[in-house]
Amino acid sequence: MVLVFTSGFGSSLYSEEGLGVAALSTLYGGMLLSSMFLPPVLIGKLGCKWTLVLAMCCYVAFSLGNFYASWYTLIPTSILVGLGAAALWSAQGTYLTIVGNMQARKTGQVGKDVVSQYFGIFFLIFQSSGVWGNLISSLVFGQTPTQGTVPEEQLQTCGASDCLMAAASTNSTRRPSQDLIYTLMGIYTGCGFLAVLLIAVFLEPIKDAGPEGDSEKRVTPFWSTLLSTFKLLRDKRLRLLILLPMLSGFEQAFLSGDYTRSYATCALGIQFVGYVMICFGAVDSLCSMLFGRLARHTGRIALFALEEPLAPLPPGAVTQLACIIALLLWKPHPSQLPVFFVFPGLWGMADAVWQTQNNALFGVLFEKNKEAAFANYRLWEALGFVIAFGYSTFLCVSTKLYVLLGVLGAATAAYGAVEYLESRKAGRPLAAARTKPAEEGAAQTKL
Repeated sequence: MVLVFTSGFGSSLYSEEGLGVAALSTLYGGMLLSSMFLPPVLIGKLGCKWTLVLAMCCYVAFSLGNFYASWYTLIPTSILVGLGAAALWSAQGTYLTIVGNMQARKTGQVGKDVVSQYFGIFFLIFQSSGVWGNLISSLVFGQTPTQGTVPEEQLQTCGASDCLMAAASTNSTRRPSQDLIYTLMGIYTGCGFLAVLLIAVFLEPIKDAGPEGDSEKRVTPFWSTLLSTFKLLRDKRLRLLILLPMLSGFEQAFLSGDYTRSYATCALGIQFVGYVMICFGAVDSLCSMLFGRLARHTGRIALFALEEPLAPLPPGAVTQLACIIALLLWKPHPSQLPVFFVFPGLWGMADAVWQTQNNALFGVLFEKNKEAAFANYRLWEALGFVIAFGYSTFLCVSTKLYVLLGVLGAATAAYGAVEYLESRKAGRPLAAARTKPAEEGAAQTKL
């Protein structure tokens, strides 16, 4: 929940000195560095469960740093949560992949289908935190409205034409009182402590049995484990797929950093940011569950492709393409209130495709190197965040949208190349393969 606050409100709430964007950039910079080395080592030494517990403690420390937000509290705690984030996400992805494949072996189902469904359930719950977290923040901050009527001169600089808002303070970006911030961070910190306690007490430790015929776990040297994230880059498929997690970082950074500031806050006021992000979280949450279940019955290409002649053209890409073009043309105005919620809803639907299917894709293609694969995923996603937040304070919003458009096109093409390579190797598209239960176990082992 505290990252919901920082991503949604950080760029708006701490915009006067650039602290919000700097904290977000530092956070994902720490995540970038952590992804290179820490996840395989921590998961190998502590296991998935205790890696999760340790990483979640870093998040609690970050929420404590927000009680008195300054360069001396937010930047160090941003580094700390960035270091923990890569380990947390890698452990989560590894845990779900192991549990999904174990369940598939028990029930005679296809491993990739069960893993995809499990990721859908996870992201349903995870994205719902955006609903509850933003609802809490909106209710707390809504106790004292911070904005009057937005002047027409300011509205002219909102949206894609915004080039100076990062350095400008207006009545729409005025901070809520410190007492309200204390109240909000107290709620978030309490939720963080409760989450750590629940995981530590109730989550069952699990070991990777590996695919059938590969149950013996080799003991690898420490330095080999440390560098396993980079060794996996020898795989041509991973080198092509790195654009997908980078796109995830770019598109999330734009919505949380630029849309909330240059569209919602600029035209409506900071008190609307939470409600706008609730729309994103709600749609993302529901679509994550839906797409996770659909992938079990239709395969991944049915979600990543609109129709066979256009494959692989993801509906997530088509949706975001339409949103980018519309955001370039739209002039936000308070009289168009429903439109401010349409864009986050569509963005959430597209993000649900990226999050559920990309994670399942990495878990299936690199099943024997899950820890390194998910570490790579977070590494390149964090790089996307860092780049996006890095140029956030000196590029116009229109330029950022064109950059996002370019990354979207390149990532879609790269994914198509991977599907083509897999179809040649298997004699048919990997994601569309539908075999009998007796043959599915062997196919999953091969993957």
